[in-house]
Amino acid sequence: MTKTTLTGTRRFLLPRRRLLAGAGALGASATIGGSALLSRLARAQDVEKPEEIIVRAWGGVWVESLDAGVSQPFTAATGIAVRHDLTEDNEIRPRIWSAVDQGRVPPIHVNWDTTTNATKSALRGVTEDLSDLANLEGLLPAAQPAGFDSYPIVNTYSYVYVLAYREEAFPEGPPTSWNVMLEERFKGRVALYDDGIGFHPVAVILGGGTIDDIPDNMEPGWDWLRRLKAQEPLLGEDPDFTTWFQNGEIDVACTIISNAREAKMNGIPVAWTVPQEGAKVDTDGLWIPKGLPENELYWAKEYVNFALSPAAMETWCNGLGLPPTRPGLTPPEDLAGDPAYPTTQEDFARLISVPTPVLVEHEADWFAKFNEIMQG
Repeated sequence: MTKTTLTGTRRFLLPRRRLLAGAGALGASATIGGSALLSRLARAQDVEKPEEIIVRAWGGVWVESLDAGVSQPFTAATGIAVRHDLTEDNEIRPRIWSAVDQGRVPPIHVNWDTTTNATKSALRGVTEDLSDLANLEGLLPAAQPAGFDSYPIVNTYSYVYVLAYREEAFPEGPPTSWNVMLEERFKGRVALYDDGIGFHPVAVILGGGTIDDIPDNMEPGWDWLRRLKAQEPLLGEDPDFTTWFQNGEIDVACTIISNAREAKMNGIPVAWTVPQEGAKVDTDGLWIPKGLPENELYWAKEYVNFALSPAAMETWCNGLGLPPTRPGLTPPEDLAGDPAYPTTQEDFARLISVPTPVLVEHEADWFAKFNEIMQG
């Protein structure tokens, strides 16, 4: 984001109704799949509580939604403070790996991470197994990371990299193709993530390739991106898109739907669409690094377990405008039926999904190639 480099200082004030819903998640969870959590917490009175749980998160609307849906009500239930560490996920990962390798206590208790990055850590063997969490029950199969029989990660929601656009630039209606980025009138007014995340497979299709060309023949995508380079695109991270739209600096962008929706909710005339070529869909998840003291590991697991409870997950994911991996929750009214808010197999069929093992093996090379093209 990049989700891989998202920090930011955006302020998106969650409505009081949503904050109250988050604070009330504990009570709601007791009646909808959360009784197991209450029982676990009741049995945990003899487990020493740490003063705080440190949870790595992304900034802006991301951490605010997590705080409202999960962290605040968890603190209310346990008395354990939750501190959010906004270190970039690509920066925290080597620190965690180094701590585990050296037998030191890791710098955080819970990592909120992209599934691709989390899978790298799971394959390295630095993640705790979460298979004993009670609130795994009832989650969609997508909650379990591909290629694992256990739960070294729990995927919590999916998200789509949409074509966001300034409505005033498209009075005739939403653009139908990503190729709109190549139009002369948008020179200098196109934006992507600074490593191209979310766009590499789309570029392959735009360049005349197919999904079957990924990952062995990415050249059609690199050719298309060389054409885009002439458009002098702006490259940045999640907070930048909101700022650029707010200031009227861009007209079209590839960004996660949460950022476009946040801009719209802040009064910026921004909309989004899934073009005819499709749009990339990914997932994020939670994981716990190895090496925590026993009591801190216990409470870190309780935090993740609480995050998976229906009420907590609904408040958290609705704040982000993202479909959770728990079915049956009420979606935000403004996103019901939106193709960028997939909830059915038919919805996902219209999107572009690259298997996580492929991303793990190739994404770093794709980032490097994207930077080579854009900086050349």
